[in-house]
Amino acid sequence: MIYHSLVSELNLSDMAGQRINIMEIRSLIALKLKGLSNRKVADLLKINRKTVDNYTSRFSALNLGFDELINLTEPDLRDLFTEEPQTEKQRYELLAARFSYFEKQLRKPGCTLQALWKEYLQQNPQGYKYTQFTFHYRRWRSLNNHSGKLDHKAGEKLFIDFCGKRLSYINKTTGEQIEVEVFVGVLPCSQYTFVKAVASQKREDLILCLESCL
Repeated sequence: MIYHSLVSELNLSDMAGQRINIMEIRSLIALKLKGLSNRKVADLLKINRKTVDNYTSRFSALNLGFDELINLTEPDLRDLFTEEPQTEKQRYELLAARFSYFEKQLRKPGCTLQALWKEYLQQNPQGYKYTQFTFHYRRWRSLNNHSGKLDHKAGEKLFIDFCGKRLSYINKTTGEQIEVEVFVGVLPCSQYTFVKAVASQKREDLILCLESCL
């Protein structure tokens, strides 16, 4: 169902001075998703057309499509539209300016979106909550990182690598923590995966891993 039975009573003000609540925002999005004009949406919802114009402009400024907006939860919609349009736009632009930095950081072992969000929030205390932070970043990444579909023949290739971050285990006799390298081999056609922990990434350990994998 597009509409929830329990709707927040929190009202949000728009540029035209009307009051529009979360259910009306969700209804507006659902009607726009059907391709209706702003005038028709305003007639159906019994609100000022300028209200619809303002909200559709806000969606556009945040680069949000109606198909994406309809899947957001009420708290997420509220988080997006509790500010004035210009404030929302500025908040999004501050976040968007850091997307390339986030992408580079995420290539480093151990870096997570959760850690980057905490760093972002320290610098921008009024910034997005975690759900909206990840939503905007992942959307940006999907639009800016294009990849084609690769077809693989069964048994033709084996992709191998060592994981970037070491794991460890405890020697039950001595209590010593011992770090290990983790080898991963994947057959790309079937996605059949082999994993083995070894002492190092030296040639002899790599050969051992390959022999075990094959």
